[in-house]
Amino acid sequence: MDNQDILQRIQALVKEEHELRGGSPADGGGTDPDSGARLKRVEEDLDQCWDLLRQRRAKADAGENPADADARPISQVESYRQ
Repeated sequence: MDNQDILQRIQALVKEEHELRGGSPADGGGTDPDSGARLKRVEEDLDQCWDLLRQRRAKADAGENPADADARPISQVESYRQ
């Protein structure tokens, strides 16, 4: 997966996040009980993708191979301090 693939995945996840946050129950958003769980998963996936993209860019800036970056577990990414 290269940076462009990661950015496309981020765009798809952001679109889904917006739909989940702003949609009505009839179109998959709003108060549907499953939408809350799905929104949490989308947010976690987004954080993981952004982390991987940052890792790849940092490796490239340091003259290393960006392909050596690995997606970190969600549990690790979600525990970062902001």
